[in-house]
Amino acid sequence: MRHRGIADKQQYSSMMHSSSLLSSFHSSSFKRLSLPAMFALFGMSMGSWAGRIPALREGLQISHSELSMVLVCGGLGALLSQPISSRLMSSLGARKTAYYACQALLGVLLCIGAAPSVSLLMVSVLMLGIVASCVNISLQSIATGFEKATGKSEMSKLHAWGCAGGLGGAALGSVMATLHIAPLMHYLLIAMPLSLILKLASESLQVKDEAVAIERKAFCLPRGPLAWLGALGFLGAMSEGSIADWGGVFLKDHFAVSDGFAPLALTMFSVMMLVARLMGDELKAKFSARALVGYGALLSAGGLFFAVLSPNALLALAGFAAAGIGLALLFPFVYSAAGKEGPMAFAAVATMSYSGSLMGPPVVGTLAEAFGMQAAIGFVGSLSLVMAVIASRASLLK
Repeated sequence: MRHRGIADKQQYSSMMHSSSLLSSFHSSSFKRLSLPAMFALFGMSMGSWAGRIPALREGLQISHSELSMVLVCGGLGALLSQPISSRLMSSLGARKTAYYACQALLGVLLCIGAAPSVSLLMVSVLMLGIVASCVNISLQSIATGFEKATGKSEMSKLHAWGCAGGLGGAALGSVMATLHIAPLMHYLLIAMPLSLILKLASESLQVKDEAVAIERKAFCLPRGPLAWLGALGFLGAMSEGSIADWGGVFLKDHFAVSDGFAPLALTMFSVMMLVARLMGDELKAKFSARALVGYGALLSAGGLFFAVLSPNALLALAGFAAAGIGLALLFPFVYSAAGKEGPMAFAAVATMSYSGSLMGPPVVGTLAEAFGMQAAIGFVGSLSLVMAVIASRASLLK
């Protein structure tokens, strides 16, 4: 009996030790995944917004010109957010700023879904631009801090997680539209689970809650070599935002596809962007970031021109997929390069990017109203050609 008791104690001790190791493994694994999870949650929130734009437009009977004004509110909000994000980062730190802004983003989505008029939709989208840019700058600050601390290039994979979230949001939007579920109900269904996951991820994030010093200026423009990064951010934001906001509208107007098919433009764009970003850090080790961004921009131009000239919607999706590959590595490498120059440098490049997101919607909307959606998407393709030239001169891309 005595030997049996000793054996039982040893077995119990072994089980407890194994359980402790397993718990420790899961805890450490979750901590490693906390930042990627926050990138994914941010991407899913924005993908859920972009994926339902065709449905929101149809529900309120919005014209091309009115939609362009709605979308420009998002860019304006992003541009105006810099003093807000700077104040939050300096008082709360990057982790808490990202957490509170992400929670606010979910609330703003509900306001967008419930907006009964174009004017209230514009106000809601303005708030979306403000809180989304606060999330963006805080997450990028955390990511560049990790890169500096570890000496490893991780930005591309983190942006891949954002793509995965955006893809999930857009795909879910397509399913919801096919099932004729209104945007408000869609956003209500995802708000609670995303909020809970966000809380867990934020609490597990291994970041000190210390102030991040960023000069509080309404506008902060890059100078010298940073100007090339700023220009890439400006044009890249115009291109990505235009594809996200207008890709589905292009398919619906030009090919008369259904509400369920229209979000597939963003879905294909996001899928291939995700694939490219998963390989981005390894490719950067073999080739220069400058070459990857430059040749990627040429591929993006070719893909968008192919989409414009395609005889049917399925072939047009292949063009959007090529554009996703081509533009995939621009922001990970541009933001990484700017972050290495310090917080002010990153803020300057971010300001230029926000300006691009501000300019894109009205320009594309005006072109669509005057010349049609083919001309509007073709214009976005021409921006990629300009990016290829600029990338060849961006010395900070290494």
